[in-house]
Amino acid sequence: MPSKYSQHPAVVHHHIVLKPHHKWLIGSFTTLIVIFMITLSVFSYMIYTKQEVNKKVLEKKIADLKAETQGNINSLSESMIQTRENIENIGSQIGVINKEFASLKASAGEDFSGIIETSVPAVVSVRTDVSQGTGFIIHGSGYIVTNAHVLADENGNLASGIQAVTYEQGTKNAEFIGYDGVLDIALLKISGTYDDLNLGDSDDVQVGERVIAIGNPLGLQFSVSQGIVSAVHRKGPNGLNYYIQTDTALNRGNSGGPLINNQGKVIGINNFKIGDSENIGFALESDYIKEAVNKIYNEKFNEDLI
Repeated sequence: MPSKYSQHPAVVHHHIVLKPHHKWLIGSFTTLIVIFMITLSVFSYMIYTKQEVNKKVLEKKIADLKAETQGNINSLSESMIQTRENIENIGSQIGVINKEFASLKASAGEDFSGIIETSVPAVVSVRTDVSQGTGFIIHGSGYIVTNAHVLADENGNLASGIQAVTYEQGTKNAEFIGYDGVLDIALLKISGTYDDLNLGDSDDVQVGERVIAIGNPLGLQFSVSQGIVSAVHRKGPNGLNYYIQTDTALNRGNSGGPLINNQGKVIGINNFKIGDSENIGFALESDYIKEAVNKIYNEKFNEDLI
């Protein structure tokens, strides 16, 4: 017999046996979990897809808005540029109308006030250490034409310290560019930008038409006198028939100043008068002013100025 000390209690193994309905419950639960996980995945994917679609739609709207905004900015810029150009055009047209109106008044009513108003700012007083005369701006960059004899001393030498006094009373040192001794024309240059006077066609000048002279007679700056053209193609001291005769009062200091018609154009540069005679003055015709100025300028810069 086995010893009482070697006896062990019997080991009992318990096996859980699932009944059929238990298996069905577990399988159904597992299936539900799987279906839930699949459904959650599908739902998550749909949300992600919708967000991506919404993101792309939003990005497109932003891009379209940027493009529209830039288009509006460009359109506004173009409108501003066009408006500025229109304003500038209107301003220039007003200037042209004012000049034409002034010319019309001068032609119809013998009223040179408008012509004087637009012409005087382009006239200057020319001073040296020995003499004084007149000049006028022939080019807006500061080129001045005057008589060569205004710049000469008693011996015919070029005076020093040439200055130009503008209508606004600004005194400018003038650079001597050159001269034409035969036609008694000199060209100067001052710094700055100015209104200028345009040359007319001296072949169109008619005897009897009214003209004005602007100058500095006897030191009286920017004085204006009025008269008529007495004759054309008169002979001058150089023996050339290049001069307009006028009864416009010319005195010492008028030399180098413009003779202006009722269109506001320079038809001559006041040059000399006969002795102490009254109302017999002479001006070099505008066609020869242009010839002399371009000759002087060409000798230095190899091109025409006007």
